[in-house]
Amino acid sequence: MLVEEELARLSLKKDTLLTIGVFDGVHLGHKYLISQLKEHARQQNLLSGIITFRQHPQEVLSPQNKLPFLTDFYQRVKLLKNEGVEAIIILSFTHELAQLNARQFLSLLKKYIRMRGLIIGYDFAIGQDREGNPNTLRDLGQLMNFSVTEITPLVIDDEVVSSTAIRKALANGDMKKVQDLTGRAFSLHGRVITGAGRGMELGFPTANLDIDPEQALPADGVYATWSYIDDKAYQSVTNIGKRPTFGGRKPIVEVYLLDYCSNLYEHELKIDIIERLRGEKKFDNAIELKKQISKDIEQGRAILNSRGRN
Repeated sequence: MLVEEELARLSLKKDTLLTIGVFDGVHLGHKYLISQLKEHARQQNLLSGIITFRQHPQEVLSPQNKLPFLTDFYQRVKLLKNEGVEAIIILSFTHELAQLNARQFLSLLKKYIRMRGLIIGYDFAIGQDREGNPNTLRDLGQLMNFSVTEITPLVIDDEVVSSTAIRKALANGDMKKVQDLTGRAFSLHGRVITGAGRGMELGFPTANLDIDPEQALPADGVYATWSYIDDKAYQSVTNIGKRPTFGGRKPIVEVYLLDYCSNLYEHELKIDIIERLRGEKKFDNAIELKKQISKDIEQGRAILNSRGRN
């Protein structure tokens, strides 16, 4: 069994207090849960640990209904590590794991990583068919000698902070709300690849990013962004969409760095998306598009100058 093999490789020298989840987005709700995990672990003199998965369960259980991810696996793990938890335990989510009931899975955690307790969110469930809900887990805790502490959800502006709420805000292009729910600007990462060269023809050479097709994207449109090359920040304006003026069909992410002239091909680029300037629009000709791009750049620079970096 792969999950048992992965757990057996671990060597934790202290009893653990765990929380379990995908933690897509590592948003403020996740951070609140993790802060409670750390505090409870400190009070009980236990090792604080997070179990997360390489794959989203829905990717395995319902691939036809895969959710776009807010943070890729590597970014997610990096953000989790930044929260100061003592152990990040990464497991592969497989059909075999999905077929374990809650008691079977928790028995493995007790055996291999010395689990003494669970910190869970309000909507938490594990095990086959999600049968391990909070009530079931409390019953199992009494039988198997581990504690279960349910943490109330974090609410901002009368809305529970969740990955679903963030995806909805992204789909509306509401970057302020995305930032309010995550505590940081929404970021995209990708390698710069060769595009059609139309930006160069218009006098605004853009860097086209090779974005994972499963990455969640904001609504089509033009955005004020910060771009990072080797950790140095540049103001930029980013277009996300299909370029209807040129009959495009495939979504692209193309970035125009306002004060950068060197070749970016094959470089890794990170962008922080700050504010939506406008929706995507089909222009009658390239001249009209060029005029609008100049306005976008002026507006984007004004926004970035006024707000600064996060």
